[in-house]
Amino acid sequence: MTADLSPAMLDQWYPVLISSELRDEPVSAMLLGQQIVLFRTSKGVHAFKDLCIHRGVPLSLGRIEGDELVCAYHGWRYDGCGACVRIPSLPPERAIPDKAKAIAYSCIEEHGIVWASIGRPETEKPNFFSHMNADHKVVRMGPYELEAAGPRIVENFLDVSHLMFVHEGLLGDSRYSEIQDYRVNEAEGVLRTDEIVVFQPDADGRGKSMNSHYVYEVYGPFTAALVKRNPDNGELFHLFLAVLPITETKSRAFMLKARSYDLEAPDEAFVSFQDTLIEQDRVMVENQNPDLLPLDLQAELHLVCDRMSIAYRQRLKAWGVTFGTA
Repeated sequence: MTADLSPAMLDQWYPVLISSELRDEPVSAMLLGQQIVLFRTSKGVHAFKDLCIHRGVPLSLGRIEGDELVCAYHGWRYDGCGACVRIPSLPPERAIPDKAKAIAYSCIEEHGIVWASIGRPETEKPNFFSHMNADHKVVRMGPYELEAAGPRIVENFLDVSHLMFVHEGLLGDSRYSEIQDYRVNEAEGVLRTDEIVVFQPDADGRGKSMNSHYVYEVYGPFTAALVKRNPDNGELFHLFLAVLPITETKSRAFMLKARSYDLEAPDEAFVSFQDTLIEQDRVMVENQNPDLLPLDLQAELHLVCDRMSIAYRQRLKAWGVTFGTA
């Protein structure tokens, strides 16, 4: 599978698990159609291909002992770097074969999420982390399990003109559905829209109506953000979306919201509001046809308000993204 994937897909950081999901036992997960195993030791989090090279048994069936992952089938032991450090059936004086290794992947833990890459990430952390304001309060939302292609989920997130209908009464009002013309620009590898003004009856679940100013950003094939500000009072938040493409039609979406206001307020209200929005979006993204996002711009009809969607599809094509696209 990975031989058919472009570096633009393989070399990304993907959110895989909430930190609390990874405890004392290895956990199996799927990323871009490939089975991986994640486990925790005293040295941090680790990710391997979920396969023991000896007889092909998933390493996720094993256990953790003394910072080593032990295969359930024959007791082969692997350290956090993937090297096999003991084979019980091998006499002590015999050297462990050089080939006795697990395929190790990059893995980190940030913002309560375990991230992994099955390629060679260019950055030590997801590239959008540098866009987080250190003075803002960050809250994690999700993960949300969706029976939809990753690119469909990202494009829905970038679609400003659905707010007035799918999220009417919350993020929009169908009486004010016209979208001003805007442009999409690129700077330092990030796609970014001009500011788009949207009337919102209940902008973030606090019952306040306002004219919000939106800016959408795309950092990679499966990562995007919404920057929303209220010029009247200076409120600002950055909502980051990172999607784990499990299979071509199944995904896990994680969100991080960094806000400049109500820093002492409980996060639960903001999380609950986002939960509601996701359930409204679920009906749309799980029923789109075709399931995979068409990269041929002639396959679907586009309007001026879809400029960001068009730019995103063009960028996916340039990146060589074939997973979740048609």
